[in-house]
Amino acid sequence: MPHTASRHLAEGPRVGIRHLTHADSAEFTARARESKDLHRPWLFPPDHAAAYSAYAEQLIRDPAKAGFLVCEKADGSIAAFININNIVHGAFQSGALGYGAFAHAAGRGLMREGLDLVVRHAFGPMRLHRLEINVQPANAASIALARSCGFRLEGFSPDMLFIDGAWRDHERWALTQEMRGPH
Repeated sequence: MPHTASRHLAEGPRVGIRHLTHADSAEFTARARESKDLHRPWLFPPDHAAAYSAYAEQLIRDPAKAGFLVCEKADGSIAAFININNIVHGAFQSGALGYGAFAHAAGRGLMREGLDLVVRHAFGPMRLHRLEINVQPANAASIALARSCGFRLEGFSPDMLFIDGAWRDHERWALTQEMRGPH
């Protein structure tokens, strides 16, 4: 299943990040199907080829989006995905992060390592200044991840996103280059 043709944009001790491609469909959708219990009710990544194709096309073609895969260096398998959405340049230089680990990689620190790499890439080559994470208040794992990566709680947005048939409240977490410091 692992896709090893792409080169990593950045590497840590156990994982590398690379852009998502159309060729990742089979592995990504299989991982999403295996991870439904982990993801629900927070997120719904594409779990079949047609949905993945539309998802990948947006992340590849839309300049306001960037899709990354967190891959284990040992075997190239996809451990997680991280997207930067709503990328705005100019005076704002900001983007909103969305992410999910896959069940086989959950609880091993791979997502934390991958998110750190994506943040460095966003603040480096992508030239962003600010990243935001919007998390449903009951999603303790996602909040712990945001906090562990240095994001600060900035606010609360009632009825922010329509997820799983209802408008959901979200906490807003953010990180700027200055908060991160030199790397």
